[in-house]
Amino acid sequence: MKISRHKHQQIRLKNGLIVLALLCAFSTLAWLSTRYKVEADITRNNGNSLSQASQKLLESLPDAIHLTAYIKKEPALRSQISQLVDRYKRHKADLTLSFIDPDSQPEKTRELNIDATGAVIAEYQGRTEKLNFIDESSLTNALLQLANADERWVTFLTGHGERAPDGVANFDLGQFGKELERRKIKAQTINLATMPDIPRNSALLVITAPAVPLLAGEIDLIKRYIQQGGNLLLLTDPGNRHLDALLQILGLRQLPGTIVDSSSRLYGINDPSFVLAGDYIPHPITQGFQTITVYPVTAALEISEETDFQPVALLKSATQSWTETGPIAGKILFDADGDEKQGPLVFAYALTRPSTSSGQAPSTGSEQATSTSPDKPSEQRIVVVGDGDFLSNSYIGNVGNLDMGLRIVNWLIHDDRFIDIPAKVATDKSLQLSQTGVAVIGFGFLVVIPFLLMGTGFYIWRKRKQR
Repeated sequence: MKISRHKHQQIRLKNGLIVLALLCAFSTLAWLSTRYKVEADITRNNGNSLSQASQKLLESLPDAIHLTAYIKKEPALRSQISQLVDRYKRHKADLTLSFIDPDSQPEKTRELNIDATGAVIAEYQGRTEKLNFIDESSLTNALLQLANADERWVTFLTGHGERAPDGVANFDLGQFGKELERRKIKAQTINLATMPDIPRNSALLVITAPAVPLLAGEIDLIKRYIQQGGNLLLLTDPGNRHLDALLQILGLRQLPGTIVDSSSRLYGINDPSFVLAGDYIPHPITQGFQTITVYPVTAALEISEETDFQPVALLKSATQSWTETGPIAGKILFDADGDEKQGPLVFAYALTRPSTSSGQAPSTGSEQATSTSPDKPSEQRIVVVGDGDFLSNSYIGNVGNLDMGLRIVNWLIHDDRFIDIPAKVATDKSLQLSQTGVAVIGFGFLVVIPFLLMGTGFYIWRKRKQR
């Protein structure tokens, strides 16, 4: 059948209109893709999506969030962080991420105590949180802390040579005090000899290894504070016996000697009095914490069987450690016949018990104590650590010491809100086949399929040749 010229023109026009319509449709879809996003997570356990808890938290944050990743120019690591943050951006458009090479800003890196492995700084409403390890759980909980940071007061005991929260000496806690301030945790000092009571607005009392004994009246005031349900952070040192009376009412005893750890040489530390902790006992303070912490001069602690508190051994030394009662010089060996004890040794306890009182005794004097006390939590919390140096200006920058100190304080002031986000593990990652299955698959791919393709090709060739 011969097609006329007019019919040819109609077919060409029709084909042209179809092509034009398809081009317009594709162009429209391309433009819409730049304005709107349609995404679907087809993984079995929604491994590429945020949990409902994270989504709900992002919806409750009205202001912008900025993340700064101090990471070296490693494309793989930066890509992983970007992929995680992109999940958050899907639910919060004003969340931004920027990368900075730590080597390009050494002064800022030192100011933020960022080590060679890098860190991510989360900023919200002028407050910041540092993450040495980032995943959905750590990032979501950092944002939770930033969102709920109300102003709180922590009281440091002074007047006996304690470490000052605003001091600049190597043994002081000035850097730690600044980090508390950045998180709206106000540090105030008190001398019980001049102001014989603890301020009502204080959420926590901190006592850091006094150099001289406390007066009997001061001991009584602190005992009354403990009996009335006050939260307490107690830092002691080897050979410091000035806190024995307080340890006794807590059901604790400080063992003689200094913990020495021969395994510290594995980390390049030649001083055996340095104790390293990296394997943490499950507790709200250490939940999700994976960083090593360093304790320069540490005393071992022992819990009594008769105590009103529920104790948890928070930190332990390695099996290769022991309490050295002699001078730590030259070659030292464990003396099994003396008072020395073999590790692992507990050097930090977390104590809890139900609060027995709804409030503290009224305060007198201080202008800082004018605000009313918040409702007392139902649980009293106390932490005792056998080392007063790990938060000092000299050592707070070591690995995870700052983070551990902040976790301890947050738990003690009942600001330990934590969203438990289970890790999403990909399912069906492995395929186990029997020997017969492997043989069938191998025979099929190597023999059957090639012969089928060759036979099909030969059949088509013969059919075309017969036409």
